[in-house]
Formats: sequence, C-alpha cells, structure tokens
Amino acid sequence: MSNQQSTINQKLFIVFEGIDSSGKTTQAELLKKYFLATKEQAVISPEPSNGIIGNLIRQALKQRIVFSRERDLFDQQMAYLFAADRHDHLYNDLDGVFKLIRDNYHVISTRYYFSSLAYNCDSVEQFDLIKKLNDRFPNPDLTIYIDLPIEVSLSRLQERSLQEIYETKTKLTKVRKQYQQIFAEYDGKAIAIDGTQDLQQIHASVVQAVQAVISERN
Repeated sequence: MSNQQSTINQKLFIVFEGIDSSGKTTQAELLKKYFLATKEQAVISPEPSNGIIGNLIRQALKQRIVFSRERDLFDQQMAYLFAADRHDHLYNDLDGVFKLIRDNYHVISTRYYFSSLAYNCDSVEQFDLIKKLNDRFPNPDLTIYIDLPIEVSLSRLQERSLQEIYETKTKLTKVRKQYQQIFAEYDGKAIAIDGTQDLQQIHASVVQAVQAVISERN
C-alpha cells in the first residue's frame, strides 16, 4: 500500500476499522461529539459512501442486487466497486473527504481500504489484486482498529432484523485474521483497541490517540 499521506493541513482524516458490530459507528459518533465539544468541526463520512456507487454496494451487501452467486467472483466484483466508490468518496467536489477537509472539517470514516483487503480476498492472488486497486489511495492520518472476538460479533448481529452477506461465522473468522495480519504489517499511524471494553474506555483510548496525532503536528 502506498506510503503517501493524505494532504491535510490541520484537520484529520480518521478511519475506524473492524469486523461487523465491533462498534465502529458508535465510536465514530462519540469522536464527532468530542470534536464538536472542543469547538472543532467534524463530519462522519462512511464507506460504502452515500454516493451512487456506494448505494449500489449497500444493495448488493443486503442481497437485493445479485451480481454473481459464485463467491470468488462476487468478492472480485465487490472489490472493483469498492475501489470506484472509494475514489469518489475521497475526491468528489460535493462532499468528498478532501473537499470537507479543505472546508475545515475533521473527517471520520467507518471503513476504508483496509476493509477491502480484509473482506474481499481469500487468496494471495485476490489480495494482490485488491492491493493494486487501492495502492494509490492515501493513508489516513490515524486508523483505529477495534478488535472483537467473533462470538461477540455474532451475538450482536443476532439483534439485527437483517443480516448482510458477509455476516457469517466462517467469513468473519477469516476477516478478523486478515485484519490482524494487515495491521501487523501496516506502517502508517494506527492503534488496536480491545472492542470488549466499556464504550467510554474505548472512547478514552480513541481521544488519547487523536490528541497524540494533533500534538505531533503542533
């Protein structure tokens, strides 16, 4: 993955990663509230995005659109769609990440290219393809990986009325292992947090990491 860093002045591009139901959205909301409380502008901009391609991906994940019933081919198709959506998410002139940063917002994303590497490949060949598709996307200023045991994730997912295509024990077990390998080798700014902790404990660790990045810049 490229070592190129996002071209941010004082505002940060922060990414939350983790398997399904690890608490990414909750922690993103808490971080946004923290920024607002400190008189800083912040916005949550998730992936898949709210754009045209992002909405297509959401429908595919819910199995309302079927591209292919062959899992390997489906994962490959999703990898291409995610890369296209990611480009739009970063660079579109309406509400893209860098447009928001230029407008003086901290941008918080739930998921980024790490998710594609973790979810959309089951072989070395697939990993290499997805790596190439995402190689030119810049690293975030900070990535927060919330690690959660599979059993806890599945228990939380049972509370949902609709489960997505990747929300199975077999898939999530593979994804968690992929995440652990990805962040063991990642050379960008990232922290791993135990997702079984109390919400406020996790939030405190997130804030501490964010403050450290800000201090390094000042």
